[in-house]
Amino acid sequence: MKWLKRGVIALAAVLVLGLTVLATWEPFLASAATPPPARTYSAEIIRDKFGVPHISGKTDADAAFGVAMAHAEDDFFTLQDVVAMSRGRYGAIAGEEGAKIDYAYYLIDARGTAEREYPKLPADTRALFEAYAAGLNHYAEAHPDELKLANLFPVSGMDVAAGFALRQPFFFGLDGVIGPLVAGEELRREHGPDIPGFPRAALPGAAPADAAPVSKQARTLVLPLGEDAEALGSNAFAVSPEKSGGPTTLISNSHQPLRGGVAWYEFVVESGEGWHFAGANFPGSPFPFLGHNEHLGWTNTVNTPDMIDIYELELDEAGTRYRLDGEWRDLESEWVMLPVKVGPVVLPIRREVLRSAHGPVIKNAKGAFAIRYGGIGELEQLDAYYRINKATNFAEWEAQIARLAIPSTNFIYADKTGTIAYVYNAAIPNRPTDVKADWRNVLPGDRSDLIWDGAVDYAALPKLVNPASGWIYNSNNEPFTAAGAGSDLSPDDFAPIMGVERKQTNRSWRAYKLLSEASVLDRATLEAIKYDTGYEREGYVAQLFDALERMKADGKLAEARDLLLSWDFTADNQGKADAIALLMIRDFMSADYNNKPFPDVSEKLQGAADHLTTHFGRLDPPMADLLRLRQGNLDLPLDGGSDTLRASTTWDVDEDGRLSLKHGDSFIMWIEWLPGQRVSSRSIQPFGAATTRPKSPHYTDQMKLFVDHKLKPVHFWRDDLLANASNRRVVTNSR
Repeated sequence: MKWLKRGVIALAAVLVLGLTVLATWEPFLASAATPPPARTYSAEIIRDKFGVPHISGKTDADAAFGVAMAHAEDDFFTLQDVVAMSRGRYGAIAGEEGAKIDYAYYLIDARGTAEREYPKLPADTRALFEAYAAGLNHYAEAHPDELKLANLFPVSGMDVAAGFALRQPFFFGLDGVIGPLVAGEELRREHGPDIPGFPRAALPGAAPADAAPVSKQARTLVLPLGEDAEALGSNAFAVSPEKSGGPTTLISNSHQPLRGGVAWYEFVVESGEGWHFAGANFPGSPFPFLGHNEHLGWTNTVNTPDMIDIYELELDEAGTRYRLDGEWRDLESEWVMLPVKVGPVVLPIRREVLRSAHGPVIKNAKGAFAIRYGGIGELEQLDAYYRINKATNFAEWEAQIARLAIPSTNFIYADKTGTIAYVYNAAIPNRPTDVKADWRNVLPGDRSDLIWDGAVDYAALPKLVNPASGWIYNSNNEPFTAAGAGSDLSPDDFAPIMGVERKQTNRSWRAYKLLSEASVLDRATLEAIKYDTGYEREGYVAQLFDALERMKADGKLAEARDLLLSWDFTADNQGKADAIALLMIRDFMSADYNNKPFPDVSEKLQGAADHLTTHFGRLDPPMADLLRLRQGNLDLPLDGGSDTLRASTTWDVDEDGRLSLKHGDSFIMWIEWLPGQRVSSRSIQPFGAATTRPKSPHYTDQMKLFVDHKLKPVHFWRDDLLANASNRRVVTNSR
């Protein structure tokens, strides 16, 4: 028996060794980044009474160092996730879901893009990123107990840039192409104009059985990198002083996840080199993406032009070469190791990444498909965002937008002179018009004349400046309803091949109606519009209620149907049908937006009724009992619904049956320029400045204001800030 005992001991030792290796291999093998050049930075961080940091430095780089430090103080937890994504290591933190992002990181060559393009950026832009990286490194070194993953720091400016390269294409739907292609699923057609000779399929509804194997532009959520594709949305408003009766007004009302890597972080930045801006960024950025400086401001909403082309490749028998212009070319192949955390260990999963002359290549059971998208291989948005932060007038601002370095997002602009503007910004592929091709569907991969390069001219894009109506809005709708009758653009003036979306949201129908009806858009009127909870009986809402009126039912299902048919089409917490309407609307909105088959009305109604009776014992509980804003020990009632201007869009269903908001109205900023006066602004976040610090007083201190439709002051000017400061200190990386 001694030999058996020795064998068991040996086996146990091998198992322990194996587990030790699996627990430690990933940090050990991870390549260390080259830290930023040695330089001393110094920034002052003054926090107001809500903990929002005002960061100042002698140089822009000093201020960027302070941005990283302040953000890390409030949310180092999320910043580490973003850094891990930017280095292809997120699977070691988030398991399988993180590994999906790591695969995308390698597939689109985020690191290669950064390595090629980052050195080409202007020196002052690179200095900003190096300083931001130095701030992250300094915080990580000073707080080793907070680190999630060994050998994640130090990081360099190029690492931060790689994070931008990874995330930028997912804001116009690349996740909705990669995911289904990997799974070998059908891709649904995008709403858009007919291209002569190639009409779009009827929507909504499933593709016919004899349809082409893949159609473009699904919006299926696969990677949590952009706005939640199942609930995409934002609102933006700009009003001229003539229409407001006073100030030029800009309202930023972005709808982002309330937590995580694309949740807004608010701050004010100021430097001795003229950078002075109030707004918000996402974790991993040294500058705000929206907000205002002294002279001008802007906000964004997601647009969905046809930015992505898919090519079906012809491979040889070995599957290692593809045909292009009658010749065989080798597929570029790279084997990568994806770390996947499972319990206490990290498994190494080996995957092959393929590329062709077109772009990234995905093989599935139906063949091999290459992907090409607007802005592929570019990184100039890092410089463009920095420049528009410091623009002083519309001409300077537009000159940067006209570069089309920022691949895709609507811009709504306003400034102190009273100028308001809307730019349907998108680096839409410059597809050749002299070739016969069905650009709406999968393209043949054996023709190099279909591999476009660059973007259409800025002049070709829809844009409005100072419309006669005196107002501009966007709620993720087509650009042809933006400023009211007599001021709107005509779709006939824009080439169908660009694939500009032709769609409306309920938010758009409501905003267009309310803005058009108002004789004056003063603050009170705009507040009523921004917090409107109404639905129009149009589009998917009309389709749903038409189906309800036709639906035959009895018993409890009939009772639920009749209750819903009595609804007043507002999600204001007042009506008996508000709760059941809230549960019903979301899936139909999602199907419409994502071009999915319309859900079964009876099935969804039964599910909503079952949920309410199970958790509340009735079909008509107050909606405020159902929809909640929850963080820590605070649990507050909410109004609004999916696709209302007061957006409570998506939620998690908690164990008690309540709906805990996770996506909707997030960072709101209200900016005003009165003639002869300096700019002023107000803002709000759903939770507070320190969203992952439960012990911080700013973990939940904005929640009550948020649910009550109130805003807090932004202390943009230094004298105002010092009068309202709660904390003031200098941070530096000097020894």
